[in-house]
Amino acid sequence: MTSTAPFAAARLFDRAGGPRVMGILNVTPDSFSDGGRFAAVEQAVAHATRMAADGADIIDIGGESTRPGYQPVDAEEEIRRVVPAIRAVRRTTDAPISIDTMKAAVAEAALDAGAAIVNDVWGLQRDPDIARVAAERGAPVVVMHHRTEVDPTLDIVEDMKRFLGRSIDIALRAGVPDHAICLDPGVGFGKTVEQNLIAIQQVGALAAMGFPVLLGTSRKSLIGHIIQRAPEERVHGTVATSVLGWAAGATVFRVHDIRENRDALLVAKAVLDAR
Repeated sequence: MTSTAPFAAARLFDRAGGPRVMGILNVTPDSFSDGGRFAAVEQAVAHATRMAADGADIIDIGGESTRPGYQPVDAEEEIRRVVPAIRAVRRTTDAPISIDTMKAAVAEAALDAGAAIVNDVWGLQRDPDIARVAAERGAPVVVMHHRTEVDPTLDIVEDMKRFLGRSIDIALRAGVPDHAICLDPGVGFGKTVEQNLIAIQQVGALAAMGFPVLLGTSRKSLIGHIIQRAPEERVHGTVATSVLGWAAGATVFRVHDIRENRDALLVAKAVLDAR
């Protein structure tokens, strides 16, 4: 099955169109902030509808938690979780859907069910066949920097650039065009607190590679470390990182709280654009 409008969703990565907000929809029992809340299809649809009404440009659906200490699930279980949600959400909103997965089989099933973007937390490097699936179905890809081990001695910006350079090569060799690739610094994945802060601060170093950047900081432990609040109380901290991220060069923001981040980003853009 090939997309009738290959790579069309990549327009959402274009910074000229202003900040884009990707709404998080976890159909998992164990995600760190909202695990179990939207696992039922009816709950998932209701939440996706609310996010779209609040201004979400993309709905990101994931069926496997990637929080620290998460319990891996096999592709069959992940497909069982995400495909009904994707089909139902596709029927109720026009917002493009991205599939948050590192598995080619899950990406294939999700794209066939109506998803339009592949969001891979392992940057196409855990299962390289996922790049072929995205290319064949005309799906843009978000490739994230990830590390299995934390190394406080690393120059984290150089490490991100090396890792994401490999991800870009994998995508291009598979047939994903360069305009359909978006980079993610992977805040919270295999980094110290200081490295996470630098990853946000240096978003522009990734944008300078010639690709749009997605920033995902929503309610993460980094913010909790700074303000000492529970995940659901980290909205304002998340908004701060989104605004700073836009100023630094990010385009897409993956968040739980759509309206708060979207409003702040639009104000930030207006101030920065004023002459």
